[in-house]
Amino acid sequence: MNLVIFLLRSSWKALVAALIAGGLSGAGSALLIASLNEAIDNSDKASQLLLWGFIGLALITLVSGIISQILLARLSQQAIFKMRLQLSHRILACPLRRLEELGENRILATLTDDIEAISNTLFSLPLLFVNLALVIGCMAYLALISKFIFLMILVVIVVAIIIIQLMLNYVHKLIRLARDRQDLLLRYFRSIIQGVKELKLHTPRRMEFLEKDFEATAADCRDYEIRAESIVAVTLNTSNLMFFGVMGFLVFVLPLYTSVTTIILSSYVLTITYLSRPIEGIISMLPAISRGSVALKKIEELGLSIAEKPEYPNVMRSSQSLLEDRIEMVQVTHIYWTEKDEQFTLGPIDLSFSPGELIFIIGGNGSGKSTLAKLIVGLYEPNSGKILWDGNNVSATQRDAYRQLFSAVFADFYLFETLFGISTETLDDKVHGFLEQLQLDRKVKVSDGKLSTLDLSQGQRKRLALLTAYLEDRPVYLFDEWSSDQDPFFREIFYNQILFELKQRGKTVIVISHDERYFHLADKLIELDYGQRIS
Repeated sequence: MNLVIFLLRSSWKALVAALIAGGLSGAGSALLIASLNEAIDNSDKASQLLLWGFIGLALITLVSGIISQILLARLSQQAIFKMRLQLSHRILACPLRRLEELGENRILATLTDDIEAISNTLFSLPLLFVNLALVIGCMAYLALISKFIFLMILVVIVVAIIIIQLMLNYVHKLIRLARDRQDLLLRYFRSIIQGVKELKLHTPRRMEFLEKDFEATAADCRDYEIRAESIVAVTLNTSNLMFFGVMGFLVFVLPLYTSVTTIILSSYVLTITYLSRPIEGIISMLPAISRGSVALKKIEELGLSIAEKPEYPNVMRSSQSLLEDRIEMVQVTHIYWTEKDEQFTLGPIDLSFSPGELIFIIGGNGSGKSTLAKLIVGLYEPNSGKILWDGNNVSATQRDAYRQLFSAVFADFYLFETLFGISTETLDDKVHGFLEQLQLDRKVKVSDGKLSTLDLSQGQRKRLALLTAYLEDRPVYLFDEWSSDQDPFFREIFYNQILFELKQRGKTVIVISHDERYFHLADKLIELDYGQRIS
């Protein structure tokens, strides 16, 4: 039902049109069977008119079925397209702290497994709706030729549906449990990829990880899927047996207790035989629909509802925010829970930054330096206090515009192969000059704003990140432990040349650093200790 609502939200007109076409196809199929029964019962009197009527019904059934499936296929794929876009926008619009709480593995599972499951489900919906229309049309035909027999068969069908539904409810539960294990599996896959060196170097660690965590979770996922598929197999074969049971009842039992004509019996047997294939198809699709429903619920549980449009401030693509006076943080605090389930409080802190200033943020590990940096650039929201931009309070609607003041290279930075958002006619030549200065010109080339490779050492990748930030030409630059992976030569260039040049250009430069020998270069030195400013 959630999937139907999802399609209705995407385009209710297209869905209604597809259902109407599917209804025509189902009605046409029922009338075709009625025509065949009439021709069989009156074989001596079968007229040319009956033949042409049969051909006309066949064409109507064919065309309406094709139209219904094409409309539903277009609708479902368009819905998937919109969902992917809306979900991506929603993630980017979600507060960073919330995304960190959700966990990268859960978000990746949603973007891959859940969207794929919904896509597969919607791909099967066209045939499902056509089969449903066909079954409804044929059942209506059976009711017309004998209401008494139809009511007797309907009782059997209702009982069978209840039993099948109970079995499928259990299948849905198993699929949901398997999907929960997928989040853990994705986390372990990431551990294998990112921790491969440590796992190779330590055999006991590797074996314990594989046996206790990975193997146990993979086994749970396997067992849930096997049980679900086994129940589906039992359900399918039970439905097949039901058809033979109904036909045996019609042929062997019913004539003993009531008078029924051969014409009616043959009509029922022919129609029920014809219905066996679409009903089997409907039942076989139900697990896929269950997977899609579980996936849709997973997305909604993440707080990234695809039914809602993300709220974005009205910021132009080419907008460049300006800093004319200063940035001030007034009694700003930020509270969050650490991995050890301990509450960490940063602040209250009062700071100010002006153009042309070089500010160093220092302190031990866990003192709150990176958290403060994310507050400064607007990635985290203060729990209390306020941030002023040229004297104006940065509200929720202005936060995205405020972020455009900053170019940052964080400790956990990410590099894009394409220099998105940077458009100048001489970009390639300009980048090549910087690559030479950073001694990367022999390893990295640039063409049409695209870097030839990112397969570099961490220090070299940080130089590329510095290059990208430099090209953005924003009023404020923030560098989080940039020099930690650089050799002494590039550290010297960074502190005594690059930072000095940015300062001379009137940029505000904020540096998180442990390099004590360069602290004297700072106009301001901000030292933190467990969330509190001590100098």
